[in-house]
Amino acid sequence: MRWRQSRRSSNVEDRRGQRGSRMGGGGMKVGGGASLLIVLVVILLGGDPRQVLQLLAGGGGVTTPAPQQPRVAPANDEEGQFMRAVLGMTEDVWSEIFQQNGATYQPPRMILFTDAVQSGCGYQSAQTGPFYCPPDQSLYLDTGFFDQLAGMGGAGDFAQAYVIGHEVGHHIQTLAGTSSWMRGLQSSRGEVESNQLQVLMELQADCYSGVWAHHANRRERVLEPGDVQEGLAAAAAIGDDRLQSRAGRAVSPESFTHGTSAQRQGWLRTGLDSGDIDACDTFGQAGYVRR
Repeated sequence: MRWRQSRRSSNVEDRRGQRGSRMGGGGMKVGGGASLLIVLVVILLGGDPRQVLQLLAGGGGVTTPAPQQPRVAPANDEEGQFMRAVLGMTEDVWSEIFQQNGATYQPPRMILFTDAVQSGCGYQSAQTGPFYCPPDQSLYLDTGFFDQLAGMGGAGDFAQAYVIGHEVGHHIQTLAGTSSWMRGLQSSRGEVESNQLQVLMELQADCYSGVWAHHANRRERVLEPGDVQEGLAAAAAIGDDRLQSRAGRAVSPESFTHGTSAQRQGWLRTGLDSGDIDACDTFGQAGYVRR
């Protein structure tokens, strides 16, 4: 993949090498509802709620950890430079697509971390894998995941770029309101259909990743021979059926949350070939009409 000539995004926060911190401290614990009630009573009586908050936290002062300074990646940090370049390409492509549709693109942040991270979606370990958090509109990535992906058959720089593009795809779904609409549907459905809706969400993000790569290649000729095959191999490696088989479990379609290897490859290919966001309507093809 030709990425070195690409613009580097400034929306990357590098926490690699920092230990993830859970919010909160030791000492006496009071339930959230009780804590709020106590604080409200103190305020009504004219007291200082900060003192109460410190007591509830265990008497040791403020429990929120001091913010960690983002790591400044050196110029020879190949991994960090690659991540910034790929995110920069997604910003350029999606800004252009949004502008064509009369909207302004608001890019996400990318948080690079090691082992564990505190996010707007709570404390997460690297075992979660790459994830996008709608509340803080950030995508989180422990780059060690790519070593695991390579060991599963998804090696290569474009395989990594596909994963980043997929998480940015979830950001597109948040901006477009698809995420909140889908969560509303899930709230009124049973577990099996809720899983099926989640699969459609993930497959659409795969398609959006392909749309991004299509336009990035049109703009900068970033794809080299073999890159598409790398992306398709990565999509196959993280299909639910493949993962369940590798774990020694019986393949259970009703428990799928991301789609089969064939589905993931197919939707990535749809985005790559068409470059059309309208071609990524996984929900419509499954009979769900957004009103």
